[in-house]
Amino acid sequence: MFGIDNFMAFAITAVFFIMTPGIDTIFVLNKSITQGAKSGIYATLGVNSGILVHTVFAALGLSIIIAKSALAFSAIKYAGAIYLIYLGATKLLTKKHSFDNLEIKSSVIESRKKNYLSGVFTNVLNPKVALFFMAFFPQFIRPEAMESPLPFILLGVSYALIGLLWFTILSLFTSIFSEKLMNNHLFSKWMDKVSGLIFILMGIKIALTKR
Repeated sequence: MFGIDNFMAFAITAVFFIMTPGIDTIFVLNKSITQGAKSGIYATLGVNSGILVHTVFAALGLSIIIAKSALAFSAIKYAGAIYLIYLGATKLLTKKHSFDNLEIKSSVIESRKKNYLSGVFTNVLNPKVALFFMAFFPQFIRPEAMESPLPFILLGVSYALIGLLWFTILSLFTSIFSEKLMNNHLFSKWMDKVSGLIFILMGIKIALTKR
């Protein structure tokens, strides 16, 4: 159907990959624990919007350029690494802690917008996602449909919807602990520091990534 072969196997495998902890999982968990369920859901929307961007890249063949061009791969890789390190440094140096910000009503909408955009950039600027899609999707596309963008788009949207469901559940579950710790300023302080270090380490990991 639509050039896709064995969609059920794709869906099951996608669930496995999505549930395996990685940069996206850490990012969503961080937002859910430090800022609550809604921030985690906005981060989830951002991450899966990034998946859709990579889907368009794959459908248009742009992911092949990333895979074959050392310059393109390095440019995206280092941009992603710098962005994650920037997020980490901001967490480490901030004097206002995550839960303190929740008391400022006027900043809530802006904070959620930032969480969404951070999710998008964190995913889009990870070249490993583009390479993963180029390796994963063709296994479920019929040879005669490989030149068509439709099967890539359908698989990418399906992958994003599965990710949206999983990370939303994760955000809601994790936020339970967030609510209990919301008034603990000492926890807030240390959580920001730990989160900052994690983002910096993820940035270094991406910077050291090889094709």
